[in-house]
Amino acid sequence: MRFFIIGIADHPELEPLLQRVERKADELGVTLLFEPPLAQTAGRAAAAPEEIEGDVALVLALGGDGTLLRAARLAAPRGIPVLGCNLGRLGFLTMVSEDELEAAMSMVASGDYALEKRLALRVRVVPNGSSGPDGRSFYAINDAVIHKSGFARLIGLRVLADDDEVGHYSADGIILATATGSTAYSLSAGGPIVSPTMEGIVATPISPHTLAVRPVVFSGDTRISVELLSGDHDLQLTVDGQPGCRLSVGDRVEVSRSRHAVGLVRLPRHSFFTVLRRKLRWGDVREHPTPPSGGDGRDGEKPGC
Repeated sequence: MRFFIIGIADHPELEPLLQRVERKADELGVTLLFEPPLAQTAGRAAAAPEEIEGDVALVLALGGDGTLLRAARLAAPRGIPVLGCNLGRLGFLTMVSEDELEAAMSMVASGDYALEKRLALRVRVVPNGSSGPDGRSFYAINDAVIHKSGFARLIGLRVLADDDEVGHYSADGIILATATGSTAYSLSAGGPIVSPTMEGIVATPISPHTLAVRPVVFSGDTRISVELLSGDHDLQLTVDGQPGCRLSVGDRVEVSRSRHAVGLVRLPRHSFFTVLRRKLRWGDVREHPTPPSGGDGRDGEKPGC
């Protein structure tokens, strides 16, 4: 059995954690492969991410949610499951803490885990409304965001679902998110939390100009098209928080189900709602006692993603 290791090479906590991973792998009889920046120590076998094959049983991501998303983009087309160990601040997608890592490795090696298949998106930019094959494509696990990079001016958008017009939006932009991404930027913009195994696409407008425009949840098999009707040269597409490309008025962004689902390792006692309560304090009033009479009912904290 082989595990491929991805991490943040300059993270101060990474090297001690890698040594623990190596000791546990020796105990389990697991062979480790490391992405090149992590294989600077003698005896560590390096492998370029694009060279790993389907005989790798697990991609282990050591970092935050950004590291896990990078690992998932690598693993999903190859059908390899991903497990994240959180070294970041929140790490909502990363399944285990540093203290739980060795136990998690043992569970994976023994097959004592569930595999969650998460819908991912194919994002295609069609320049100037062209119907030809030209254009750029991206793979999104969390979301694709159409927005302004400069001044806070409104963008005119026309949204269609399978060629059926949903409506015209006048807003700062729009977020097209998977269920996995529903707890990220979409949630901050007022979108709903969607159970992660639901195959849906959430369209959340960013600061819409009218209260009549609200988030919509579409079936995962829907092809959503967003036509850019107005704006200026600062239009941008961002995919999973990373720069995608510049956009222009007349362009069309098409979002649909990717044929490569993401496989995330889910361990016992780590349900989605347990993580939601623990990391976002969602619905857990036990951590927020009622203020004394005359209080304003707020605890001074704002959950974030």
